[in-house]
Amino acid sequence: MSVDAKKLEIEASRLPVKERARLIRRLIATLEAEDDGNLEQAWLDEAEERLSSWRSGSSGSRPGDEVFDEILNRS
Repeated sequence: MSVDAKKLEIEASRLPVKERARLIRRLIATLEAEDDGNLEQAWLDEAEERLSSWRSGSSGSRPGDEVFDEILNRS
């Protein structure tokens, strides 16, 4: 990260919550504006690969209740 970016990060972290949230939304919007569809296609490809892996039995799965219980019981 450049020195200028680090300074911006420090200054932004000092903003009130609502101003930080607005800044985040604007920054994300600039990233979305630059997206040429490759990101969406990459997510679609990943989802297809995971579904195929699950259907073929090459990836494991567990019931959702079991997973959420494990998360809730972490110390």
